Amino acid sequence: MSEQTPNSHPATLPAVPLTIEGAWVLHLMYRLNRSRWNGLDNLSRRDMLREFAADLRYAQSLETGQTAAYALVGKGDLMIIFFRESLAALQEAQRDFLRSPLAGYLTPVADYTSVVELGLYESSVKTFRALEEKGLERNSEAWQAAIQETLDRQAEAMAPRLYPRIPESLYVCFYPMDRLRGEAKNWYTVPIEERARMMHEHGLVGRRYAGTVKQIITGSIGLDDWEWGVDLFAEDPVVFKKLIYEMRFDEVSAVYAKFGKFYVGVLCKPEDVVEKLFG
Repeated sequence: MSEQTPNSHPATLPAVPLTIEGAWVLHLMYRLNRSRWNGLDNLSRRDMLREFAADLRYAQSLETGQTAAYALVGKGDLMIIFFRESLAALQEAQRDFLRSPLAGYLTPVADYTSVVELGLYESSVKTFRALEEKGLERNSEAWQAAIQETLDRQAEAMAPRLYPRIPESLYVCFYPMDRLRGEAKNWYTVPIEERARMMHEHGLVGRRYAGTVKQIITGSIGLDDWEWGVDLFAEDPVVFKKLIYEMRFDEVSAVYAKFGKFYVGVLCKPEDVVEKLFG
């Protein structure tokens, strides 16, 4: 058996794929406290909704972030999605909403904190191989500098995807998910080249729906209870079922995916608030 020299590298590439991050995202889900709400007179309820509509219109006019409201179907009454440039800005958005009169009549159902994430599986494999071929010591200053150069280049090229606009589609579907860490099947023990292959095939399914659904993936490892959040936006909610059902048959989802609760809602513009939200 040949002895490894100090500059030789393991046969396998680094396990962790490169990622680039963008906008910070917060989902807040609420159910109306109907006993308290129904105790108000009609004028008070309408004034409260109009104030919420004005706040929503103002938030949507700001250039420093994005806000969208949805009337939920099934697991609550209201979901608000905030896109901001920092975690601190998310906290401010949450604080400001909780100060509104309407918030006092809402009961939290769920919330989710994450950051827009683009996983660079294919780029990671190519980059790691190129650096190994150059003889760079893994995690050395030269290695880290080359990695950072790759990340900066990718971030600049993908800026619109890192800081996307919240689509104005009529319907939304949000759900969190994990990759399996079971005894028999464990995503995190699979070599990166194999994971890159599976993710490429997984992505091909989504691309077939590019004209009918818009997808925003957010990372939440270390930020919330699941590992990723997925937002789907479409004009026809049936496409959510078709896309997710088809994806269940590819290897990534069939073998390694775990899903949390699904939240489905209807876009609520400021002018729709009184009609769609508790009207």
